[in-house]
Amino acid sequence: MKKLKSKNKKIKNRIINFFNEVIHNPFGLIMDVFSHIKIYLTTNIFFCLYVLFNVANGVMVRYFTTGATDNIFAFQPLLADMAVIVILGAFGYLMRHKIRVFYWYFITLLGTTICIINSIYYTFYSSYVSVSLLSIAKYGEDVSDAIFDIISGRDFVYVILPLCLLFIYIKLYKKKYFSERENINKEPRKALSTALFGLLVGCFFVSTLNSTDLSRIAKQWNREHIVVKYGIYVYQINDVIKSIEPKISALFGYDEALRKFNDYFKDKADVASKNKYSNVLEGKNVLVIHAESIQDFVIDFKINDELVAPNLSKLAHDGLYFSNFYTQVSVGTSSDSEFTFNTGLMPSNNGTAFVSYFKRHYISVPLLLKDKGYYSVSMHGNVASYWNRLAMHKTLGYDDVIGKSEYDIDEVIGLGLSDKSFFRQSVEKLKTISDEHDKFYCTMIMLTNHTPFYVNDGYRVELDVKEVDENGKEVINTYPYMEGTKLGRYLKSVHYADEALGELMQELEEADLLDDTVIVLYGDHDARLNKKDYIRLYNYDYTTDGVLSKDDPNYIKFDSYEEELNRSTPFIIWTKDKKINGANMNREIKTVMGMYDAMPTLGNMLGIYNKYTFGHDMFSLKENDNVVVFPTGNWLSNKVYYNSQKMETYMIEQTVLPENYVKEKTTYAEQVLSNSNNIIVYNLLSSVNEENKSDIDESEIVEGAR
Repeated sequence: MKKLKSKNKKIKNRIINFFNEVIHNPFGLIMDVFSHIKIYLTTNIFFCLYVLFNVANGVMVRYFTTGATDNIFAFQPLLADMAVIVILGAFGYLMRHKIRVFYWYFITLLGTTICIINSIYYTFYSSYVSVSLLSIAKYGEDVSDAIFDIISGRDFVYVILPLCLLFIYIKLYKKKYFSERENINKEPRKALSTALFGLLVGCFFVSTLNSTDLSRIAKQWNREHIVVKYGIYVYQINDVIKSIEPKISALFGYDEALRKFNDYFKDKADVASKNKYSNVLEGKNVLVIHAESIQDFVIDFKINDELVAPNLSKLAHDGLYFSNFYTQVSVGTSSDSEFTFNTGLMPSNNGTAFVSYFKRHYISVPLLLKDKGYYSVSMHGNVASYWNRLAMHKTLGYDDVIGKSEYDIDEVIGLGLSDKSFFRQSVEKLKTISDEHDKFYCTMIMLTNHTPFYVNDGYRVELDVKEVDENGKEVINTYPYMEGTKLGRYLKSVHYADEALGELMQELEEADLLDDTVIVLYGDHDARLNKKDYIRLYNYDYTTDGVLSKDDPNYIKFDSYEEELNRSTPFIIWTKDKKINGANMNREIKTVMGMYDAMPTLGNMLGIYNKYTFGHDMFSLKENDNVVVFPTGNWLSNKVYYNSQKMETYMIEQTVLPENYVKEKTTYAEQVLSNSNNIIVYNLLSSVNEENKSDIDESEIVEGAR
């Protein structure tokens, strides 16, 4: 008891002396603090450099991905990165010297790897990587060429600092800087003081956040905002937590998710509203063409006065052409498009529905058509297990999945069987299906026009210009134009895919399969082409083999928002009949449309209805103001494009927006993302889809099957 009283008295005296020092000699106290900092820095050089270099890499990854110079000087993410690195590093002082140095260097290598992976991933997806993607990592091998195609030198600039740290360690070791410390045992006091400093920095960082910042890290879908505000390391830690959360929350959050689900859909009609397009396609065969990476800008686009995609352009002009159609893919790219097209749901927030949530109940086009006597089949020239299609397509209601093993791989381009061979062989299979079944719903998945776009068929993307030579004679000179660029390779690949599409239509006609069939074509996602190539495409100056000056009156502006709007893909519904029951089947619909609008729009025409979709029937919209929600939280209407990461509004129509327009649409986007994800994670459709249950067992995921 006496010892305790004595100890308390000493602490009390220290506190009194501290405040006396603050009052009577503040300058001396400041100098004392700086003296302690100086001692800490000089005796912990390696640790301080470990912190500095990791924080610097965090700054670089923000700058190189978002491209914003203000991210270099952003105070908040710098504090967050420092707090994480310091707190993690503090544990090193609980280890012996040699082990702690290895521990700090391991964290540095881990942080560097995180920066490199996110830098590469952002180039392709304009977002940051998630650990939930580990479940789909095996699919990366088949597209390794595409991955290597997007890697640039800047993606490895992050290794410079770890190499410098290693070099400095070797130098310090040779100078015997560590000789006095090599026998140092654990230093719990230093570990505690370092951790407390990290916590202090972290608390100061948290105090700078507002409610929006806190809300977004809890939801996680706005990944760019999180990295810009919280830094790459906090983002990655939060991502690990959010990736595990569905496994845990599915056990505890079901009731709340179900309540929100019921509230969202309680006022939605149990039957489809009628319009002039209702049931016009009822009873027709349906052939869906999943057009790999086809973008809308290629329709009617010409090089040397020749259409790049004449067959696709003809389909668009002869059918129902939705010219402002946007896919809503996340990390699942092609599989996300298939999922959203068939269910009207958004992609999952973590992982992909095809891989992570294939054992769920969904209301899909194939399942609904099954009740109308349709036989459903999907065809693809790749292995049926890729993107777990073999299992997921059965869940969606396909009766058969025809994959690579059932095709003669007689011509390989890019990732596999060429589109021309695939279509030719698929038509033969479709003839048999048509003979054996009254009605069919068939999905053909194209492959050749997949990044990195390697097609060598002689198609030119050079520019021919009529000029007068030195003798006054008219000649045609050829300039490089898009030759040698990725976008140039893409145009060559699109031209080939378009030729394959033309041959398909001819083969279907010859097989008498077009008379009672509706063709539905959608581009599954944009081609992820770089802005620099687009600027060259639209502003080429053949006199310099460069681009026009921005001051030139013919210069076409193409900034980040034009780039986003340029990501639209074609969506076409085509039949030989140009009018059915008074409904015009040959017109352009300019209202913005998302992939989740495809199911209700097409479903109304086929006479099927799914109440639990987030899209709209485009022919039942009362106002020309549809909203397309993207997995990032961004959204698009005919009036504006809203970037939720930057909280910026880009005006498409120069008009005065209604009061609270942006706020209301943003709230709507958040509700769509939240409720759609809840449907997937909590399997909320199981109670309304009992009649269509599909008991898919994990054993059905057979690697390389078909």
